[in-house]
Formats: sequence, C-alpha cells, structure tokens
Amino acid sequence: MAYIHIKKIGEKKYYTLRVSIREGKKVVTKDIANLGDDLSKINIDDLEKRYHKEIRKSYHTIKRFLDSNYYAEKIKKLKLKKDDYFDKEQLIDIEAVKLHYDNKFLKTDELTKEEIYENFLINFAVNSTSIEGNTITLKEAYKMFKEDVVPKNRTLREVHDLINTKNVFNFLNKNNPEISLELIERVHDMLLENIDKRIGYRNHDIRITGQPFKPSPARYVKADITLLLKWYEENKTKIHPLALITFFHHKFEKIHPFSDGNGRTGRMLVNYILMKLNYPPLIISRRFRQEYLRVMSDADDCMQKGLINTDLGYYKGLLEFIHLQLTFSYWDIFLI
Repeated sequence: MAYIHIKKIGEKKYYTLRVSIREGKKVVTKDIANLGDDLSKINIDDLEKRYHKEIRKSYHTIKRFLDSNYYAEKIKKLKLKKDDYFDKEQLIDIEAVKLHYDNKFLKTDELTKEEIYENFLINFAVNSTSIEGNTITLKEAYKMFKEDVVPKNRTLREVHDLINTKNVFNFLNKNNPEISLELIERVHDMLLENIDKRIGYRNHDIRITGQPFKPSPARYVKADITLLLKWYEENKTKIHPLALITFFHHKFEKIHPFSDGNGRTGRMLVNYILMKLNYPPLIISRRFRQEYLRVMSDADDCMQKGLINTDLGYYKGLLEFIHLQLTFSYWDIFLI
C-alpha cells in the first residue's frame, strides 16, 4: 500500500511517497520518493507513471490526500470568520471542500460533471434508502441505473425507492423551486410514489417505537413546518450553511410531518438546501447509521426549549457528525 507521509520540521511540512510492504512475517515501510514541501507541485499522474506498480491500488487515496490537503492549506492562508458552531479546524475542512467545489468541480467540462453527479446520486440513493431498510446494494444500483438490470430477489418497493430518489433529486435541480410547505409535501409524495399510499401531511398522531421524543401533534404539523421554514428564511444568510442544514434536518425529523418517508425526505431537503446555498451535497453513509441515529437522538432535548432552539450544547455531536459526512463523501466522490 502506498501513501503520502508528512514530516514536520518547525513550521514546514515535507512530503514523501511511502509504501508498506510485507517481508516475510513483517510489514516494512519504505520511502520511495521525496516530494518536497509544496503540495501544488506534486502531480499524481506523474507519480502514477513513475511508480505504477506501487501506487496503482492506492491512486484514489493518494489523490484524495493531495487535493484535500492542498485546498486546506489554501484556506489556512485566509482569515476565516469565527463561527458559533464550528471550530477552526472544522471550518478549514468545510471551506476546503467549498473551494475545490467552486474552483475545480464547477469549472470542469459538463460531461465530467454529469458523470460525477450521477455517481453521487447513485451513492446517495443507496445510502439514504438503506438507512430506512432498503437492501439493494451499491453494485446492484449501478447495474440498475447504468445497464437497466433490475436486481434479483429485491422487492419492487425497494426498486421504486431508488428510482424515486433519483427522480426527485433531478426534479429539484432542474426546476430550482422555492422551499415551501407545498414543495416539501410534493417532495415527500414523489419519494413515496408506488411505495406508500399515505401521502400528504399526516392527520393523525403517532409515536415512534423505541424513540423517547414525541413528534408534533397532527393538528400542529403544518404550523410547525411553517415555523421551521420561517426560521430557515430568517437565518439562511446568518448561519453557516452546514450548521443551517444540521438544525433544519433535526427539527424536521422531530416534527415528523408524514406517516412514512420522513428520513428520506429530510435528507433530500438537506442536499437541496446545501446546493441552493452554493455548497456541494453530502451523503450520510449507511455505515454510520447507528451513530447518525444516536447524535440525532442526543439533540432531542433541545426541543424542550422550543422548536427553533439551536443551543450548541445539544447539537455539538450532530454538527461534528454532519461535518465529517460532508468531508468524507465529498472527497470520495467529487475528485477530478
């Protein structure tokens, strides 16, 4: 396995291409190339040509390291405004993503962007629906969308779940509608097409099994969503976009405005808001489902102080989680 090793001398960082190889029963590390102290001068394609055998299996990992660290170093040279919800290192991570998204991804050719967006969308659809129990794998989803091969031993409900996710994402991107009570209902109903006939805002009270929080009473659902949308409009230019969608997502899920599909609808809205605010979309990985549920649950007590409470004491874990999901999924999918 090959990777970039950092050696810090004083305030300077020096980079080497290092490999780990097995010699008998031992794993030995060796530096095979000195890469200097300037990330902008390290060309991954040149390295791949010179050390193809050593780095062919680690190309993506090395590329991710170089790009993420290069853009982080550029951000460190800027004077970032202090944020109420993210510390300095978190802000550097987030804004490095934004800088790459603006300067690299959005400026690439349209065909490449379309391919990357499609790759993102398939990954997003699989992960978002998997959190709710869908069993279609990433490999099966690629075959379904790329080759029109419906996966065997999977239900039509699961197939429609993925198709609907893709259709709704594309609908939002193409039409760019304003976020409203009506749009949220439409997004939900489109996501549940051919899956669940219980469309529209719920008109009955519910209690979530295994969850201590109480969703909004049915008679207050629309009023609470309206209040949340009012809070969003008032704060979308005041709060960092990633903090904004974190609060919005949690509060939306606690209102639980629909009989089913609240998680899928909420995660779709998260990405739509991010993109409207000129940030890249993110994927909450199914691998971290339990942590996701835990940090969402940890923030529930804030609701005792009112729907629009954003006390950091309740949200610290969730904010950190969303920050990591953004940076991990972005550098995994949006590299060029």
